[in-house]
Formats: sequence, C-alpha cells, structure tokens
Amino acid sequence: MAREFQRGHKARISDLTAGTDLYVGVQISGPGLSFDISCFGLDADERLSDDRYFIFYNQPKSPEESVQLLGAQAGDTESFRVTLDRIPQQIRKLSFTATIDGAGQMSQVGPGYIRIVAGGEEVARYPFGGSEFSTERAVMLGDFYFKDVWRFAAVGQGFDGGLDALLRNFGGEVAEDEPAAPQQPGGGAAAPGFAPPAQAAAPPAFGVPGGGAPVPPPPAPAPQPAAQGFAPPAGATPPPAPAPSVPPVHSAPTIVAPLHTPPGGSTVPPPAPAPAPFGQQPPPYGQSAPPPPGYGQPPAPQAPPPPGYGGAPTPPPGQVPHQQAPYGAPQAAPRSPGVLGALQQYKETPTGQRWTQQNKKLVRADLGIGGQPVLARQGSMVLYQGKVDFSYKGAGFSGRIVGNATGQEMQLMRCTGQGQVFFAEDSTMLHPIELQGDAVCVSAENVLAFDEGLQYEVRRIEGHGIPGGALFTMQFQGTGTIVVKTHGTPVVLPVTPTTFADCNAVVAWSAASQVVVSSQVRMRRNSYPGDTGESVNLQFRGAPGNFIVVQPYEI
Repeated sequence: MAREFQRGHKARISDLTAGTDLYVGVQISGPGLSFDISCFGLDADERLSDDRYFIFYNQPKSPEESVQLLGAQAGDTESFRVTLDRIPQQIRKLSFTATIDGAGQMSQVGPGYIRIVAGGEEVARYPFGGSEFSTERAVMLGDFYFKDVWRFAAVGQGFDGGLDALLRNFGGEVAEDEPAAPQQPGGGAAAPGFAPPAQAAAPPAFGVPGGGAPVPPPPAPAPQPAAQGFAPPAGATPPPAPAPSVPPVHSAPTIVAPLHTPPGGSTVPPPAPAPAPFGQQPPPYGQSAPPPPGYGQPPAPQAPPPPGYGGAPTPPPGQVPHQQAPYGAPQAAPRSPGVLGALQQYKETPTGQRWTQQNKKLVRADLGIGGQPVLARQGSMVLYQGKVDFSYKGAGFSGRIVGNATGQEMQLMRCTGQGQVFFAEDSTMLHPIELQGDAVCVSAENVLAFDEGLQYEVRRIEGHGIPGGALFTMQFQGTGTIVVKTHGTPVVLPVTPTTFADCNAVVAWSAASQVVVSSQVRMRRNSYPGDTGESVNLQFRGAPGNFIVVQPYEI
C-alpha cells in the first residue's frame, strides 16, 4: 500500500522501497491551463550549477541518463525515470516542479499528485489541490535530496512567476528560445516531444526495452511489452514517439556580460606597457612610461643620487614620493558594488522547505508548509512575514507543577497562519534536527522551537546517591523538526561503554541510550531535582548508532 504524504513530510527512500530505479509520476490539470513539468538537479548549495541537469521538454535526460523525462503515461501528466545509484556526486537534490504555460494561477488546478513507483508498485504519493495555493504560477511539488541517504520530501510550495522565474531562483540562466518552425499540414507528422498525446484515451502500457529508449507506438494495436522494475502498475501505457533531435538550449554556450558595466558600455582596457629595461623601475600602474628622448617633452633633469643609496630610481615626473595616485587612476582595491552588492551575502535563503537555516544563528519556519503550527520559546521571534498569529501555549496546571519540580518547564508561544517566522535567541548557534518517527532527549534549556505535531514529555534519569533521587530531561518523538540551540559549536560523539560527559555541558542524546550517573563523582549538597549540580557526570551506554551532543559551554 502506498504511503500518503502531507505537505512538509519527509522520509528515507530506503524506508519506502529497497529499489533505486524509480518511476516518478506527476498528475496536474486545470480548466484551460497548460503546464510545464520539469526537474532541477541542484548541487550542495541548492543551485543549478550545471545546466545539463535541468530536465525539461527540450532536454529530456541528464548526461549519464540518471534522470530521464518519459512523457505522459499511466494516467500521469508527466513522468520521469530516476536511477538513484547513477546520480553523480555533485547533484545533491532533484526538485520536481510544475509551472503554468500562459495565463492562469495555481489556485485553478484540480486535485493532483506526485507519486513514486518502484518494482511496478506505487510506494509513495503526495496529493495536492488548488485550495493550497493562490496567485502563484509555479509550484515546487517534491524533492529527492541526499542527507546521508537519499530521501523524499513533499514540498507543495507555491512560487510567483513561471518557469523563467524558477530557473533564476535556482541560479540558472534563461536563454531566448528560437521561434518554432511552422507545422506542416497533414496529420501524419510526428508531434513534438512536449506535446500531449493525440488520443483522448490513456496511452499504451509503459515499458522500455533494454536499451532504455522508448519504442514508438505502432499504428495498429500490438502486444504490449513487459514492464521493467521501475514501471508503474500494469494497465498503463508507453509514452508517445520521441521528438526529433533538438539541440539543447541550456547547454549552448552563452555570452556573459561583465559586471558593473557603465551605461554607455564598457571600455576596452589599454594594452599592458612593454617591460622596462633590465635594472630600470617600471612606471606605476595607471601611468604611462615617459617618452624616449627626442619625442614629446624633454626629460626632466635628474639630480645625482645621494651617496650611500646606490642610485635609487627617482619618482615619475609630477609625482611626489609616497604620494597616492591622482583621482581617477585605477586603485588597488575594487570599488564597492553598492549597498545591495555589499549585503548580497546576507540575503534570505529560500529553499521551499518548512525549516530553513538562514545562518548559524537564525532559522526560518514556513507556516504555509505542513499545515501545522510551530511552538517556540517566548521572545525568540525576531521577524515574520505574512499573516501570522501568536498566542500563549500553556502547559496546564499539572504541566506547570511538573515543570517547576523538574526544572524542565518551557514558556512557549504558538505560531499559526500563513507566512514565515524567523527565530533566534541570545546569538546562540541553532541546529534543526529532523525526526522521522525516532526520539531524542534534549534539555528544556536548549530547546528553541519545534513542530507542534511532535510529542514531548519529561523523562526521568535515575541516579543513586543524588539528593531527590533523579535528574530530568525532555524527550521529543514523532515526525517533525526540533531546533536545538547551543553556546558555541557542539561536538557529536558516538556512545561507547566508556562515554562520560558533564551534565552541565550535555545538550542532547539519542533516546535509546541508557543513561546512568557516574559513581566516580563527589556529590555536592546543592544538587536538587532540576539542578544538575556542577560536579555531576553522566555515563552513556548503548548499541552502535547512539550518540550524545556536547557544547563547549557549561550552563
């Protein structure tokens, strides 16, 4: 049975299927609307650094054919073949997008989906509809991204502008398309590769021969070839005949204009001066060498060098030693590109994900993705965009009693609506941690924000000899993201039988780890529940794969 995703949900592809040869189908439609469905192969910086990995109607496959555009089939508006183990190392994300070709907006689309088929069986599906969008003309549907392993994320993020705007957003260059050749009269001409199938009924069954090239459909019905492992279920049909070879637009060389070109056009720099004779100092940059004797002005008389200086050369005429070049001459350092250029490195980083780290100390939550609110520490909001409502999130009477008794009380606010909220606190370093059904233990002091869908509770750490009998921490479990803050750059250590850590410096650990109090520590009288005490150490035990996170700071 296929796993159904909601917007913002993520999963490891290995949890969905053991296969790496996958079929990705997209179904999207709307009255009077035409769509372009594409795949962007992005690098680690989520940029389209290589135009050959922009897979669309005019460039139907990547160089090594790890991503191929298959066309409309099996009830899908567009489909792709993705072979994960053939994707090169420089490609870290595949973003599947749909844009409206012409007038219209995404709020007009009907129910649609993006799905993953492996071994002839559908394993994942993300359904969406026009009610999730407004005036956008493009949408980022889903991503395959590499984070230790390949994963799938249901994005569903609307985007203003069309295909050109998406291309610029990913760092690509938009080339001018050549005018299409007029179609020859007669119904026997082959349709271009980006055109929909001619028949109204579903196309023939999907199947690709061993060579990997689609077979043109015969004029009369014929026996259907067997589908390969990445094909969708039986009953669906092969794509239409491939289009004639068209030179890829985005792989053609482009002429890049120089930056900061003046309005009247850039001037050609003068040729470099000829090398000075041996033993003679060359003229400074930006000044021409003095003319030879007999041409132009006569050379100025030069006084003999002072004794003991070895005949040091004199400065050029009209310039005092140690004096800067006159105004207008080229300087050693380039001029500032202006305010926008100087602030370019601090520009907001949109990724279409629910949680986006803007820098080491600032994180953004997109409330329009996932449809669930965000809980954050009160006072941690630094700015927000859109229509966002903030309300107090109470823990209830029993929750306040538990929090006061254990020291794990969190003063939270609830963020709801449509927009983006930016969080930070005391210039601490922030680390979004994505949970996918697993659990992690974090001290309440180190929690900044998290998805409301996560379950959280106070967990007791048993310890003999501790006044009060125990220490406490918060355990978070479920599917979502928690943002942890640290003082300085933390270190993540694997749990071994001899892993000890000062409980004042421990930030988090895997919930499957066994935690005990070290018996080699002298206890103080001021250690109470909720106050770990300066001299309390914790010993961590667990199977391989468990970890602890320690910061270079003691609370």
